[in-house]
Amino acid sequence: MDCAGFTCSKHSLCALNILYVMVSLLMIGIAAWGKWFGLVSSFQVVGGIIGVGVFLFFVALAGLIGAMKHHQVLLFFYMIILFMVFIVQFSVSSACLAINREQQDELLEVGWNNSQSTQRDVEKSLNCCGFKHFYTNVTCDAACFPNNSCSPCANKIQEHAGEVLHFVGGIGLFFSFTEILGVWLTYRYRNQKDPRANPSAFL
Repeated sequence: MDCAGFTCSKHSLCALNILYVMVSLLMIGIAAWGKWFGLVSSFQVVGGIIGVGVFLFFVALAGLIGAMKHHQVLLFFYMIILFMVFIVQFSVSSACLAINREQQDELLEVGWNNSQSTQRDVEKSLNCCGFKHFYTNVTCDAACFPNNSCSPCANKIQEHAGEVLHFVGGIGLFFSFTEILGVWLTYRYRNQKDPRANPSAFL
């Protein structure tokens, strides 16, 4: 049967949702691993990643069950939620790719000032103290602090911020197109009749 048929649409939608389930479990696992081993101490960051992973898992699970059972209601809500996720993700990904250096600096400084735990993580991992200025009369978790040989963190963060934003934006843009593919597959699959079902059941 070609890919215009019911079976091919069903298998394609199931495969796409299995991919989403795997990605969601990977996100949850990486966040929990980072928290467990002390790589990230910010509960907000870990909680946010786990929350997104759990949300994606349940959306993918709903799509998988809907595809396997050809459940019209589940597929409808799955299609609507996936389209909303596509709009948000496409917008954020485009913003990550379009952001300039001045906007990066502003966002980094706001993020730095809003989270003490993130500051400690960055200072420890990059071996730096302070954002734009290093003051010897403040506490710092970096290894260079006892020798007063630390440099500010802003320059070190900015070296990688642009690359990270472009990487995240590119990955987000790729997955946003898989989501619009999922919306199209779901719409087509909902309007196809199961050849094994009662002919009057589709009406």
